[in-house]
Amino acid sequence: MEDLDLRVEKGEVFGFLGPNGAGKTTTIRLLLGLIRPTRGQAIIFGTPIDSGSSSLRRHLGYLPGDLGLPSHLTGGEFLARMAALRGGEPGRKAEQLSRRLDLDLSRKIKGLSHGTRQKLGIVQALMHEARLLILDEPSSGLDPLAQQVFYELIQEEREQGRTVFLSSHLLNEVERTCVRVGVIREGRLVVIEAIQELRKKRVKWAEVELTREVDPDTFRVPGVRSIQQEGKKLRLALEGHYQEVLQVLARSPIGDLTIRDASLEEIFLEYYAEDKDRQP
Repeated sequence: MEDLDLRVEKGEVFGFLGPNGAGKTTTIRLLLGLIRPTRGQAIIFGTPIDSGSSSLRRHLGYLPGDLGLPSHLTGGEFLARMAALRGGEPGRKAEQLSRRLDLDLSRKIKGLSHGTRQKLGIVQALMHEARLLILDEPSSGLDPLAQQVFYELIQEEREQGRTVFLSSHLLNEVERTCVRVGVIREGRLVVIEAIQELRKKRVKWAEVELTREVDPDTFRVPGVRSIQQEGKKLRLALEGHYQEVLQVLARSPIGDLTIRDASLEEIFLEYYAEDKDRQP
């Protein structure tokens, strides 16, 4: 990690985005006090991690990306042990979460699928009603129905005033759950944006099928952000005012033309491309 500077507000669902190996899990380990920064500091609830890590953890709900569970226990026994570490019992919240996720707590963990183990991890993170939830790739392995339930749970946590730091490489997940997003690449923070502002930056894609090949430089006019060519097919990223490219298209041998908005994932990839281009 290098020069990572970000602030997550109370009651916010903050998405921390990046591909595998970008530094998301390292950042989480710093927040949990599992590793220490070579310079700078992480602060939670106004307290530096290195001076109050043990007491702070009582107010955290954590779901690791590399979830390891004791295979000899049942789901219920595992939750009971996790609750005992905080001096309590799983309680009604654990029962409610398990029911909504269709999780059978009587089954041995060793016989559970990856997705079902992930559900168990979600329950143990949320059942304590912690002030801050730190979730690393939380929907990994979940089927579509369970993903939908998870999104609903995160929305409910937000409505109850809890703060969520959600690390993911899934754009759809972040778009569904988060208010703001930070994009990280190779240990550097690329951008922090409100989801709504990020959506406003969407480019449009013009997918052009030509009747014959043409020089792609013909389309290098104002309003064209990038050009991809594969034989007679062109893919143009359009932004801002693109009247000139429409004029060029009108003079071109077009067999078919489709113009659509870019997805949030495509915006995300554009940021990475920009950042990579700026590297020495």
